[in-house]
Amino acid sequence: MALTLDLAPTPARALRRARTALAARPSLLAAATVLLVCVPTGEKDVTAAVHVTAADLASLALVAVTAAGLLRGRTPAIGRTTAAQFGAIVLAAAVATVGSIDPAASLTGFVRLTQVFVLVPAAVLCSLRDRTDQRLVLGSFVAAALIQGVVGAHQYLTGTGASYTGRPIRAVGTFGALDIMAMSTVVSYGLLAALALALGERDLRLRRAMYAAAAFLAFPLAVSFSRGSWIATGAAAAVLLLRADARLAVRGAVLGLAAAVVLIGGLGLGASGVTARISSIGSVSAAPDQSVSDRYDLWSTAGRIWQDHPVTGAGPKAFQQLRDSHAPLRLSSGSDAADATIGFQREPLLSPHNMYFLVLSEQGLIGIVAYAALFLGLLLGCLRRARGAGLAALALLVWVLVDFLYADIGGTTTVLTSVVLGLAARTARGVTPEATPR
Repeated sequence: MALTLDLAPTPARALRRARTALAARPSLLAAATVLLVCVPTGEKDVTAAVHVTAADLASLALVAVTAAGLLRGRTPAIGRTTAAQFGAIVLAAAVATVGSIDPAASLTGFVRLTQVFVLVPAAVLCSLRDRTDQRLVLGSFVAAALIQGVVGAHQYLTGTGASYTGRPIRAVGTFGALDIMAMSTVVSYGLLAALALALGERDLRLRRAMYAAAAFLAFPLAVSFSRGSWIATGAAAAVLLLRADARLAVRGAVLGLAAAVVLIGGLGLGASGVTARISSIGSVSAAPDQSVSDRYDLWSTAGRIWQDHPVTGAGPKAFQQLRDSHAPLRLSSGSDAADATIGFQREPLLSPHNMYFLVLSEQGLIGIVAYAALFLGLLLGCLRRARGAGLAALALLVWVLVDFLYADIGGTTTVLTSVVLGLAARTARGVTPEATPR
């Protein structure tokens, strides 16, 4: 009798195994969403209505797996309060779309808002069934940050990055000069996740590895020359340390000051413009540079649009259509972007660079109330219940909320905001991961 050994599984069998693995641990797709952000997308047309990346596809696969579990009768891990908060976001976006100045154009904005602030966060929340899931997703943040950090550090050291003060030294990772904030965002998330894991884990080797990762990531974050990321990371780290241990926060401040001295003095970052960039933070009101002045003008533009559409807003994607008719004449036509790949380009200013003003102008009072309920609910819940891996969710959420003061959704890393909101929703609910039924 012949004995046949099937050493090579068929594609159908491999597919079944993959479906089984993802059904058992859908957080693998959440982690994949984070890691796939690092896949280069090439230079994009920033004026296009829709950009679909590999990370977006992974996030939609996560939503599909979660929906399939629901159809099989599995109860989703979403409480009534969280469901109401997510539902309010959908309702506000729907009302704004119906009352939009251009409903057809706003429809793509409605879909994007639903994906970023509702569907993907809810799917991430459902996927975090135990502590291993949380570590897996947070570890993906650290891994993605290390990838981008290595690329960004190489760009700075070899002079192959984006242009900054006329020199190609700005670290942008794999994202390119047209997505100038993406690398600093990924690195900031990874630094905070590593720091939180180091504070919340008991395994000595893991703690040391996470402290080392956080220390390394401080360098590419510095040479990203992103003032917004510096401010958000500093605020989030302060909240994290105070929540973990107030005395540790004092020690952390001392170590941070020592690290700044080493980075700026010992490694010569002061000569590269880091100190000048830091000092410019204090002059944003008295003597703002062009980028800050443009932000102020964009904020006032959003305010004027909201005054014309106070209740439901002008509709998703409407800001870019109404900008020129409401903006002051001194507003720049765009921001400068340059590197070895694209040469020199002017990137149009298509949003107010403030998430709260963007919601106010495009979704009105109904929208801003819905988002305030979601953000404040998650923040208060995380502050009350964050411990262990939940400390990372708190820090990442604080980063997002601070960053939204001078930035908004858009670009390759937008889907990471969804993952952060899902992590925060899990922590805010106060459910012990090990107790969550499969």
